[in-house]
Amino acid sequence: MTDKILSVQEYVAMQPTLARRRNFMRAGMRGVFKLFTSINVTGTENIPASGGTIVMMNHISLLDPLLCMVVVKERFVVPMTKAENMGNPLFAPFIRWWGSYSVQRGEVDRTALTNSIELIKSGALILIAPEGTRQKDGLSQPKDGMTYIATKADAIILPTAISGAKDWQDNLKRFKRTQINVNFGRPFKFKTDGKPRVPREVLAQMTDEAMYQLAAAVKDESMRGLYSDLNKATTQYLEFVNI
Repeated sequence: MTDKILSVQEYVAMQPTLARRRNFMRAGMRGVFKLFTSINVTGTENIPASGGTIVMMNHISLLDPLLCMVVVKERFVVPMTKAENMGNPLFAPFIRWWGSYSVQRGEVDRTALTNSIELIKSGALILIAPEGTRQKDGLSQPKDGMTYIATKADAIILPTAISGAKDWQDNLKRFKRTQINVNFGRPFKFKTDGKPRVPREVLAQMTDEAMYQLAAAVKDESMRGLYSDLNKATTQYLEFVNI
């Protein structure tokens, strides 16, 4: 890919042309991961075969987006990455070749929001970490950006929980293989009752309900963080999807 700034329409239209490149890159990543990790994947029956979907990921390590891109085999995961990575000489070439898109953290990035919404409407599978940054001590308070995108695009949300990856760098130094689990929880949509605009307080409640679903998918109970008490989970605004 070049550094040309693409319109939303151009970016969405180019997705099918990246399939061959992504297949090659995904195979390479799998080979690399086999060298220093052992990945157990559960809940794959919950991955939608088609349709606009958000992979809602907990974020505990640098590896997390790559893990999601590798273990989803029948579709391509399109990750949202922080804008700083586009200037990183190590990561930027990979990000551009895969066809990822960036988001400016700490502000309302309308371009990233629009890209996300239009990708989902086109049937893509995009990756979002609702907390925005890595949380090594467990789930923390997220932002409402993912929920806003999902309600605008009528997205299926796939809770995707990663356990065991946070110590991979220490293990690598000791030549120890890292045991990682990626678990896909029950997919769902948000209930909006056809309303084009969801009030801010309702968005916040939707986000909390989604986070409890993500917590339920986390195998390591110590990493559920703020959402550890699953008895507090509600589903007032959730509609579970049969795959």
